[in-house]
Amino acid sequence: MIDINQLREHPDVFRASQRARGADESLIDRILEADVARRNLITEYESLRAEQNAFGKQVARAQGEEKQALLAEVKDLAARVKEAQAASEAARARQDELVSVVENLILDGVPAGGEDDYAVLRTVGQPRDFAAEGLEPRDHLEIGELVDGIDMERGAKVSGARFYFLKRDVARLETALLLMGQDLALDNGFVPMTTPNLVRPEIMSGTGFDIAHSDEIYHVGKDELYLVGTSEVPLAGYHADEILDLADGPLRYAGWSSCYRREAGSGGKDTRGIIRVHQFNKLEMFVYCSPEDAEAEHARMLGWEEEMLTRCELAYRVIDTAAGDLGASAARKFDCEAWVPTQGRYRELTSTSNCTTYQARRLNVRERLPGSTDDAGKARKGGTRTVATLNGTLATTRWLAAILETHQQADGSVRVPEALRPYLRGQETIPVRR
Repeated sequence: MIDINQLREHPDVFRASQRARGADESLIDRILEADVARRNLITEYESLRAEQNAFGKQVARAQGEEKQALLAEVKDLAARVKEAQAASEAARARQDELVSVVENLILDGVPAGGEDDYAVLRTVGQPRDFAAEGLEPRDHLEIGELVDGIDMERGAKVSGARFYFLKRDVARLETALLLMGQDLALDNGFVPMTTPNLVRPEIMSGTGFDIAHSDEIYHVGKDELYLVGTSEVPLAGYHADEILDLADGPLRYAGWSSCYRREAGSGGKDTRGIIRVHQFNKLEMFVYCSPEDAEAEHARMLGWEEEMLTRCELAYRVIDTAAGDLGASAARKFDCEAWVPTQGRYRELTSTSNCTTYQARRLNVRERLPGSTDDAGKARKGGTRTVATLNGTLATTRWLAAILETHQQADGSVRVPEALRPYLRGQETIPVRR
């Protein structure tokens, strides 16, 4: 969640952020009003408590009728103290409720607007010119069926629409892609993790997902658990309620998990193939770092995503996502979109988000600050502060669509990108089997 102290000091900055997101600016004013009310009620409560304590001392000294009169006043005062306490707690709850729905404060430079208002930062590589080769490209599902690697029909038979089986070399290609991403992560100081697919509601909501109103999340009601749409969620909760030592730099984790999304509201969109499905595999980077290091770390994460795309020999572009298309937790998000030949456009394969201190504040993840020495030479323990969190994708099942289409050959077979071949026992081609 946002820092209420920062909002109190710079309300106009938060109003501007809300405006850029297309969100409710008046929410900021309601929070400020609730903050004033809460602080006034706390002052009243503390004043009554002080009066109550003073009366207690008087009662202890008094005797006889005077004591009885004071006891009657103390009883009345105790009731007022109780009412004031309840009122201040209710005001705090009201303020917390308002603060919890404010999305993260965007960073300077984030484009204003909605889904179509992104800024293209760069375009890398040239899309393959199939026309110049005299070829009509097949889409990834047709290729997947020719090489006997994707079975949507039986996926639907077993689990319903938007489910699938990966087989043979396509299944191996997915694993190779994830392993290559894991090796890249290892080379850059990430700890490999296999994460839980089910999490508690406080972890899901702490990460920034609105579990009360989201139609995207699968809910296992009997056990009050939620299926994750990304390993970002369990990794964000991994250090909940902990104080971290970041003296040696960021803590980096690479989570490998299956991911689940209901794809509510996507009826009619990407119904063919494996671009928009209910279940997929993903390797996700997640980082805890000091707030002042977050923007530099964000740039590094984007660089690693681009390295993966380059290794897969894909043409892509990088976009700076507009404020209105950011998730609640993200202060800035860069997407890498690869060219999908049969669609004639770029499609998102990766995203990386700087969530600043928004998630960590909700999940109570802090870092220990350096200590000091007083004038007498006595060591003093350092305080704590909220850390920053970032996340970014290194590989997902969706990448297969771009790889199969980009590297298809005239007969329907697929050339394996060189960087992936060591993970496929040196295999250079995925052959046609039908």
